[in-house]
Amino acid sequence: MKFVRYGPAGAERPGVLDDEGQIRDLGQSFADLAGPALAGLGGVDPRKFPVVPDENLRLGVPVGGVGKYICVGMNYTDHARENGLQPPREPIIFLKATSALCGPNDPVQLPLNSVKADWEAELGVVIGHPAKYVTQETALSYVAGYVAVNDLSDREFQIERAGQWTKGKSADTFGPVGPWLVTPDAAGDPQDMALRFWLNGVLMQDGHTSNMIFPVARLISYISQFMSLQPGDIIATGSPSGVGMGRRPQVFLKPGDQMEFEVGPLGRQRQVVIAG
Repeated sequence: MKFVRYGPAGAERPGVLDDEGQIRDLGQSFADLAGPALAGLGGVDPRKFPVVPDENLRLGVPVGGVGKYICVGMNYTDHARENGLQPPREPIIFLKATSALCGPNDPVQLPLNSVKADWEAELGVVIGHPAKYVTQETALSYVAGYVAVNDLSDREFQIERAGQWTKGKSADTFGPVGPWLVTPDAAGDPQDMALRFWLNGVLMQDGHTSNMIFPVARLISYISQFMSLQPGDIIATGSPSGVGMGRRPQVFLKPGDQMEFEVGPLGRQRQVVIAG
């Protein structure tokens, strides 16, 4: 099934898509798509809920109450190659501020003095059950669903300034998520999804999750050895080649640019870049 949160920013309501693609309001049974509720999404029957009549509603991040936004760096063989780097021996883990989260079609606002803003189309994993010291064999059973995420970065803030990567990843609106939270049964194998990203109509990224260095189950297990994972946590699993920093000449985002991308069955995002 495909779940959404719709409505004005900060006042989103939970919803589910029916077989005709209509949004059904889940408010009578769910306060939000967050916390323990994420473990019970499999039993929802969309036909029992009212249709939302407005087809032009804003879509928000399809999971609420995100406690941690955990990112994985350099997790595709082709992405490591385009940056002239050897594949890492262990997953590269960093955090993105949850204040960066925004809806899948919200404008992306460049931060003040940003000149090297970049895109990264990624498969996102939403945790549905508390997970700590889990094995790779059981890791996928802790997943509530999968989402498309654009892990935006300012490469100058991230790489050329002192300190760690988080500050280059965490500007407001640098975390579009959605449009849908797709349950594992509907999403299928997380290692069998195509990722495609277009900038102003030009295909820039054309990758596949089978090229991950560390697959999703390995990432969940690995991260759970260092921190507990809680319902609503998002793991962004890395991006294939074709990011702006890796192109020759390099390409960075500017006001007026239009981004679109999709991940397998997880829906398509569309964003316009605006000045800070």
